[in-house]
Amino acid sequence: MSNQEDILLNSDELPKEFKHERSRIMYIEDKSGGLEGDARIGRVYFSKTGKTIYYKGRRFQSLKGMGFKANYFDLDNGDQFWISGPKKDQNDRLYGGQLNIEIDDDIQEEYYKLINKD
Repeated sequence: MSNQEDILLNSDELPKEFKHERSRIMYIEDKSGGLEGDARIGRVYFSKTGKTIYYKGRRFQSLKGMGFKANYFDLDNGDQFWISGPKKDQNDRLYGGQLNIEIDDDIQEEYYKLINKD
């Protein structure tokens, strides 16, 4: 593991290399326990190549179409996730709805502007 990855995984502070331009507000749902898991909306950061997504100390890579109701996996433990852009109608879950989806405090204002809900 590189020093940069170690800093990312063991600190809440992002490395300087994680530029805002390579970030996006995304919907993140844990699929490791079944079709509907813990879900949140937060800011993810992309690696320079775009192949790795970083969020709150976790690293994700694409399942490249090989997942069942999931499109990414956690590089450290293999758990599967659905990661996508948030929907304007707020029906982010696979079968619709916004029930029990947490929105990170640091992006709430930007998220509501994004979905046009002031």
